[in-house]
Parts: sequence; C-alpha cells; structure tokens
Amino acid sequence: MKHRTRKNVLGSAALGLLLLAETGLFGQQTFSTTVYLDYTHYLSNDGPLTKPPAGSTNFMNNFFTFRRGYFTYENKVAADLKFRFRFDVDTLKSLDSSGKKDDKLRPYMKHIYLEWANILPKSVFRVGMTETLTFKLAEERWGYRSVAKTLVDGYKDITGKEIDATSADIGASFTGILAKQLRYGFMVANGAGYSHPEGDKFKKMSGYLHVVPVSGLSLVGYADYEKQAADAEALTWKADVFFEMIKGVVLGAEYFSYRNDLNKTSGKRYDTSGFSLFGRAVLAPEKLNAFARFDSYDPNSEVGKDGTSLIIAGLDWTPLHSSFKLQPNVWYYTYADSVKKDDLVFNLTFFLSF
Repeated sequence: MKHRTRKNVLGSAALGLLLLAETGLFGQQTFSTTVYLDYTHYLSNDGPLTKPPAGSTNFMNNFFTFRRGYFTYENKVAADLKFRFRFDVDTLKSLDSSGKKDDKLRPYMKHIYLEWANILPKSVFRVGMTETLTFKLAEERWGYRSVAKTLVDGYKDITGKEIDATSADIGASFTGILAKQLRYGFMVANGAGYSHPEGDKFKKMSGYLHVVPVSGLSLVGYADYEKQAADAEALTWKADVFFEMIKGVVLGAEYFSYRNDLNKTSGKRYDTSGFSLFGRAVLAPEKLNAFARFDSYDPNSEVGKDGTSLIIAGLDWTPLHSSFKLQPNVWYYTYADSVKKDDLVFNLTFFLSF
C-alpha cells in the first residue's frame, strides 16, 4: 500500500511539473553544448615545449585532447529575468584507491547565476557564480576561444606565472550603457575563482569603462584590486583598443600589468605584464575566416631574458553548418633567452556546438 502511495505521489509530481511547463512558468528554456577538440602535432623537437626528455623513447608529440566541454541550461522566466546553469569538464589528475592514475573528464560547475536586466535602463545585474569582467570584452572581439584563450586568461598556461585572473567567480556584477558612447561594468567577488572556495575575508573589486568615440572604435580601461593579506595588495590594470570599422574585419590590442605585493625576487617586488595584437577577417561569408595574433609575455620585471613571444595563425572553415567548424592553426613560440630554441606546434581544432 505504501509503495502504491509513493508511486501516486511521484506520478502526481511529474504531472504537476508537466502542467507547470505547459502554463509557461518554466519560461523559455534552452539547452546547449559546446565542445573544443584538438589534434596536436609538434612540428619542432628542440624547444622547451617540444623537446623530448632525456632518455625518452615514447615522448607524446602528437595527440587528441578535449580542451573544453560546456553544457549550458538557461531559463528565461520573464522578459527581464533569466537563470543560467553551466557545467564544464576537466581532467582530474589524481590516483584512485588502488593507486592507478585517474584522468577521467570530470564535470564541475562553471556558472550558476541569476540575471536581472533593466533595473536601470540598459543594465544587467548578475549574482551567483558568474562570468567576470576581466577579459570578456577582449574575448568577444578575438572570437576564437576555441583556438586560444585571450592574453590575460591564458597567461598562466603559457608562462606558469599566476596572475590571479579567472573567467568566473562567486559574486555580483552590474553592467550597462549610459549612452551610445559610454558603457560600464562593476563587480564584487570572492576573488578565489569558480574552482576554489573563499579562503579569506577579502573581496576582489573590479570595473571597466568602455568608450566608443566613433562608431567601430572602442577604448576600454579595466582595473581590479584585492588584498592578499593584511599588509599586501594585488592590482591589475588593463587597456584595450578594438577597431571594427571595416565590415568583416576586427582588429584588437590589449596590454595589462599585474602587481602583487607577495611576489618578490631577492626581497624586491616584481610585476608581470604582457600585450597582445590580434585580428580576424571574413574571407567567404559563413564559410571561411582567417585569424592571427601576436602575444608578448614578461613574467617577472626583475628578471632579464624570461620573456616569451607567441604567434598564432589559422583558418576557420564551416564545411556544412555553423554548429561544426574546422580550425587548423599554428602556434610559434620564441624566447628572450637565446639558449631556448623555438617551438612550433600545429593544432587541428574541431569546434562543435549543438
């Protein structure tokens, strides 16, 4: 009897959910998935990245790898109110209970937030685990996160130097448009990023001003500030310029500097910095684009010959439909230290969106 009652309750609950969906209380629901898959092949064999370790006979110089796998659910419950829940996947580098290496792709939360539009005219308020302001504008203009992160986002991946920048964090942001020529954004967040819990009482404050003096030209100034300890502070500032006056062509430049009082060499504080120049162009509408980028990295202002330069160039081909793209691209690394040989890497990126 209890089993039958439980089944009736579950059946009623399911029916209730269906009725709610029919009445529109679930709003406009969308599900989407985006996947970045690479085939990578090292075209050089004597640089820091591509040189086989001494004695290695099975160095992995070509491989397939999933770099990203997003699954996103959004529910627009009203004209100005929306919710987002996004999973990302990553490889967990650990050992299982038997000591065997465990590299399975693991899902984790990237976004879970409420978005409330037009609290003020042409404004958006987000609260929860939400995207940060740090490189969103540059990423939109670059347009090829499937190929490479933007300069600040990917700085640690290239140099190994931590600059306290993350694409999502737990907090609240407010962005908007004051006039056609002036946009703004502010955010207060934990500062620990989406993959770590808050570990101190300090908060990270960030903001930007986006000026459009003439149509197609954007000037952006960004800064963030966070205490690292009672007597230590961290500050990032960034300047971007975007040129979009020619149809089908986008050009961009960004420069940043990161200062952290805890970063010291021989007792002296050092800064990290870098700049990026990038462009993309439509060669055949909805079929073929080209892109290129130059990055320069300086991990430590107190150390000479530690810089890295990177050139990325490639094509973006849509053979059948916009949900599937092939993006062959080449990465060429050069080093300020002349002892280090250049690295040359080829990637065939498969972009899937459905």
